[in-house]
Amino acid sequence: MTKARDIATLLSTANGKIAGNNLDVSFENITDTGTEGTKVATGTQAQRGTTQGQLRFNTDTGLAEYYNGTAFKSIDTPPVVSSLDVTEVDSQAGGNQTIVITGSNFGSGATVTFVGSSGTNFNASTVTVDSTTQITAVAPKASFLNAQEPYGVKVQNVSGLSATLDSQINVDTAPTFDVASGSLGTLVNYDRASSNLTSVTATDADGDTITFSHISGTLPTGITFNSDGTFSGTANAETSDTTYTFTIRATANSKTSDRQYTITVNAPQADVFSYTGSDQTFTVPSGVSSFTAYVWGAAGGSVSSAYGGAGGFATGTISTSGQSSFRIMVGQCGIRQPYSSGLRYGFGGRGDSGGYGGSGGGLSGIFTDGTTSIPMTGGHSRACLIAGGGGGGAYPDSSNVLGGGGGGDVAQSGQSGTDAGATGGTQSGGGTNSIPIGSEAPNGFRGGSPGTQGDGGGGGSGGGGYYGGGAGSNNQPQGSAGGGGSGHAGHNLTSNSSTTRGDRTTVFNTSSTYYGNSAGDPTTGNATGHGRVVLVY
Repeated sequence: MTKARDIATLLSTANGKIAGNNLDVSFENITDTGTEGTKVATGTQAQRGTTQGQLRFNTDTGLAEYYNGTAFKSIDTPPVVSSLDVTEVDSQAGGNQTIVITGSNFGSGATVTFVGSSGTNFNASTVTVDSTTQITAVAPKASFLNAQEPYGVKVQNVSGLSATLDSQINVDTAPTFDVASGSLGTLVNYDRASSNLTSVTATDADGDTITFSHISGTLPTGITFNSDGTFSGTANAETSDTTYTFTIRATANSKTSDRQYTITVNAPQADVFSYTGSDQTFTVPSGVSSFTAYVWGAAGGSVSSAYGGAGGFATGTISTSGQSSFRIMVGQCGIRQPYSSGLRYGFGGRGDSGGYGGSGGGLSGIFTDGTTSIPMTGGHSRACLIAGGGGGGAYPDSSNVLGGGGGGDVAQSGQSGTDAGATGGTQSGGGTNSIPIGSEAPNGFRGGSPGTQGDGGGGGSGGGGYYGGGAGSNNQPQGSAGGGGSGHAGHNLTSNSSTTRGDRTTVFNTSSTYYGNSAGDPTTGNATGHGRVVLVY
């Protein structure tokens, strides 16, 4: 029981309240009663005192606090972090990652720290405390590093109390292409295989397996893109240089990256050789392993409407193996050959008519060993591909006598006049001259020539070929036409080949893209049906 006090002394203030300096309860233990609780001092942070043991409520922080003699300490309940709505971040995707954190006891002003597995931490760039149970944090995606995954999340209230949820966020980056956007290669006609294209490769920082797919655009026809980034197949030939644009996707785990590429397929290069009167040279371009040849022999000479035979046609693929160049011969068209001309043979082995008949047409062909001229005899081993020339037409008296078509394994015989027509060349020898025999029999690539006749009938001469055609007779009143020279396609460098005989005045394969200049056609007029050689690569 306390001692009685002098009330007058205690109530020494004008308002009747006890002055603080008169109040001493140090000897008392205060007992709080009631149910509402005891109200402590309330004020802003700026209104704090400095007495050890002070207890107050901070209206700025919304927390009770006490002074320990050095600093005020907030009185708080630690937060609880339960879960995150994001468990994987693509650090290379750019921009920010928004993460919603669910838990309890989140206080206003709380901070969020992403805790790396190896101790490299960083704070969220913005933190919004949506409620005591939810926080929205935003951080740059690039801040999440593969070497620090998995990341934990730490929430710290302003009281300093915190909670961490470990191993929550993995870093799964999208794969990175190793090959720059743009051209993956140019496919030329002589080598359109996919082996000439650059494969697509990529790298994944997580070490995940990468697969590739073609997701848009167009690949060259004949080319297939594979899931390992390689190409296969052979592109179709193009009529003009064509560039294809397409997009490739690299996928690693669930992450993807896309990149656009191009492939160009060039149109074939076509080298055209026309008649010049001498051997020509084809120098093999770098990288060309083979070429396709289109060859027309020359037409036989015509006399009025007594047409010479059409030139033959040959085609094939020729390997360049061991060859830096090839010799090209383009046959000379036959003409009506006056006996006084003195010419025994025209270019390409055509025979001379020797009279008023038509001379034979010269062969066109491709030969190996381009450093020397092509011998008209003994040069058969060098022949890669030959289209024979047509036989010359005979001088007409009462009817037209047509020369035999050149080309084919066995060339066409000339039509007969007074005497039997001459036969065409074969794969083993020249054609047979008409009877009576002309002055020159076929010899090697050369066609035969009939005897000289000053007037009256004029026989046609043989066409040049792998073996030349026979000569027609020069008897009066009407000579016989010459036979065509044979074609050839049997060299070991030649494949996919064929040789086709002209049929009198009909030239084979004139619808070809590479046909032109009336090649091998005897009906267009003398000296206009020269041969033609086209090499495509």
